Amino acid sequence: MNIGDKAPEILGRDENGKEIRLSDFHGKKLVLYFYPKDMTSGCTAQACNLRDNYGELQAQGFEVLGVSVQDEKSHTKFIEKNNLPFHLIADTDLTLNQAFGTWGEKSMYGRKYFGTFRTTFIINEEGIVERIITPKQVKTKEHAKQILGA
Repeated sequence: MNIGDKAPEILGRDENGKEIRLSDFHGKKLVLYFYPKDMTSGCTAQACNLRDNYGELQAQGFEVLGVSVQDEKSHTKFIEKNNLPFHLIADTDLTLNQAFGTWGEKSMYGRKYFGTFRTTFIINEEGIVERIITPKQVKTKEHAKQILGA
């Protein structure tokens, strides 16, 4: 997925098993953020930063939607533990990760494995990708400021 591309209509299922569609956010800017795993320190910092600034994001016309490969049950626990005001997509079959190009080989401590690259897509009111905050650019503890500041 690149700047100028139209995002897919069907985004996946949220923590409640409800199908989420791009058209659900028509007229709003969508922050679609991909993160590696529920309950990890970086992902928790990022989610909580978006939570703490959610009112400001909404005031600026944004809606937030997180995506990771964990299932609905994991997302429900993550939302409840951190009091998150937005939905999380359970992309267990990697459909959305593959569509957006956020899944690939990673390396940690010399060990190679496949996982999600922490990436945020800002999708405009018409469903077009307007901005991409790449894995090297994402600052988990200042993520809302990154979204609002540009």
